[in-house]
Amino acid sequence: MTLNHPIFARWPARYPDRLQLFSLPTPNGVKVAIMLEEAGLAYEPHRVDIMVNEHHDPVFLALNPNGKIPAIYDPDGPRGQPLALFESGAILIYLAEKTGQFLSSDPGIRYETIQWVIWQVGGVGPMFGQVGFFNKFAGKDYEDKRPRDRYVSESARLLGVLDNRLVGRDWVMGADYSIADISLLGWVRNLIGFYEAGEIVGFERFARVQGWLDRCLARPAVQRGLEVTTA
Repeated sequence: MTLNHPIFARWPARYPDRLQLFSLPTPNGVKVAIMLEEAGLAYEPHRVDIMVNEHHDPVFLALNPNGKIPAIYDPDGPRGQPLALFESGAILIYLAEKTGQFLSSDPGIRYETIQWVIWQVGGVGPMFGQVGFFNKFAGKDYEDKRPRDRYVSESARLLGVLDNRLVGRDWVMGADYSIADISLLGWVRNLIGFYEAGEIVGFERFARVQGWLDRCLARPAVQRGLEVTTA
């Protein structure tokens, strides 16, 4: 099989019959790797190093014009046709529908699950990312702490929403682990780990979130997914 897309001039496919993942282990990047591991899909990972601007390469932009990771190329997409797809939330939904896993076929539960994925994409990711910028990276040196405090406050509020959601539930959707959990876990992990923001957001107040994160990280597929594209 020959894959007919410009991306493969820069990142050749050794296994062209497999789904191709272009990513890096960021909070958004690990979502797709974890989903692929959880679903048991055959795939080939390609490291796109954003630190040297590989995501701005014209061939990568041909795959994702928004110039962000992750992105996928599925040679066996809908109706057997190739599909290039970006945006981590969209990819999670696509993979869930492709495999029939981690997204209920019951319409009510399905849309409620998608609701939480969109909540993560629209709120948790942007807010936690800003906390990381202002707490660990260049923003930490800004003399005016009002932007930092605004994002810290909103991130704490979002953690409270998740904590309340987990009352009486092991997973976001209850008894069943889903793409809602996969969507969120990398961001919560990074907030208290890589971003070193646990203290500033008062993470110790959110005991249910702590327990949920521990359950997520104990899953073998999650552990494998967190290591994808690290080399």
